[in-house]
Amino acid sequence: MGTARSSAIFGPKKPPHTVIIARGDTIRHFTLRPWMLAVAGSLFCALAIAYLSATAYLVLRDDLIGASVARQARLQQAYEDRISALRAQVDRVTSRQLLDQQLMEGKVSELLDRQERLSRRNLKLEPLLHRVDFAGARLPEEAPLPRARPDLQAGNVPSLDRFDLRITGASQLRLTALGDAAPKADRTLMQAERADALFMELGRSLRRIEDRQMARIRSLTQNAYATAETIGEALRSAGLPVADDYGAAGTGGPLIAPEAPMKFDDQVDELDEALSTLDRLKATLEKAPVANPADGMSVSSGFGMRKDPILGRPALHSGIDFRGRSGHPVKAAAGGTVMRAGWAGGYGRLIEIDHGNGLSTRYAHLSALNVEKGAKVEAGTVIGRVGSSGRSTGPHLHYEVRKDGAAVNPLPFLKAGKRIGQVM
Repeated sequence: MGTARSSAIFGPKKPPHTVIIARGDTIRHFTLRPWMLAVAGSLFCALAIAYLSATAYLVLRDDLIGASVARQARLQQAYEDRISALRAQVDRVTSRQLLDQQLMEGKVSELLDRQERLSRRNLKLEPLLHRVDFAGARLPEEAPLPRARPDLQAGNVPSLDRFDLRITGASQLRLTALGDAAPKADRTLMQAERADALFMELGRSLRRIEDRQMARIRSLTQNAYATAETIGEALRSAGLPVADDYGAAGTGGPLIAPEAPMKFDDQVDELDEALSTLDRLKATLEKAPVANPADGMSVSSGFGMRKDPILGRPALHSGIDFRGRSGHPVKAAAGGTVMRAGWAGGYGRLIEIDHGNGLSTRYAHLSALNVEKGAKVEAGTVIGRVGSSGRSTGPHLHYEVRKDGAAVNPLPFLKAGKRIGQVM
């Protein structure tokens, strides 16, 4: 072994450890360096830790496996619960959509039925409205005709989320198609509100049409009765027979159905009755000489006793005279058949018309005749021209009304015609 070397600064240096192995004549030695000892210690520690870890894993393996299985089971259960909740939510949404679809189908069917009922009402009213031709009557507005009824089977009703409801007036609606870019969430959110507003507004619109229709029917009925009453009173005041002796029995009253309010069919029946009464009175009126034969001409001499214009002595004047210019048109006072058309002594050129029921009229002193004997004329037809033919002192129309051949005063007839003209 050598002598240890020394250092003047650090002192004597320790010699490294040496391991000597002798076997027979063979001798080996190893010098143990500090780093070799550190590496050997590190390896030993690593092996010890690995052994201890393996031992702990083997000991705790069952617990770790059980915890992992339990955690996996919990995750699977939570996932299944989530799937069940989502399925239940989808079922609720689907059921709600089906209910909404059925509700919408019911409302659409109800609206279409009401609209078709209005159309059928219009068809029923149309024949009656053609009979309403008296003055001042205002015809009811026609209800809008529905389009072809859609097939309301499931899946064929258009979804409201494709439309945008815009109320543009008191009773005017407009459905505008939404673009594909419209937010679906907004459409879903506003669908119920738009549907309710749509059906409520359409229902109110149809109800207003029904109310206007009923109000117009009542108005027409009242006008028909009022006109019939006026015509009946005017004809009776002129001493003319009235069809069915309207108003003479002293009985009557409004037609009221057992159930209130009055149903549409009952009001239509009452309107039909009123129009039938009015038609009968107008049929009588057409043959009654109540029209003025000389419009715009003044009366120069009345009916009854007067001083004869030629002889100057009292004489019966069997008609009334209308002063006018020669050539002024003369019109028939009522419809009838021409009995005479030609020269008739002191009457000059004369036209006599038979109106039936014993009534006839005469038009004398004419300058021209526009009709011949046997001709059928209507009220207001121009039958001749004013003149001064026959026993006359100047151009005028001598007009007579005769009942059963006897001359009667034409003035009540003219007053009745004037009164009737205010309502016709």
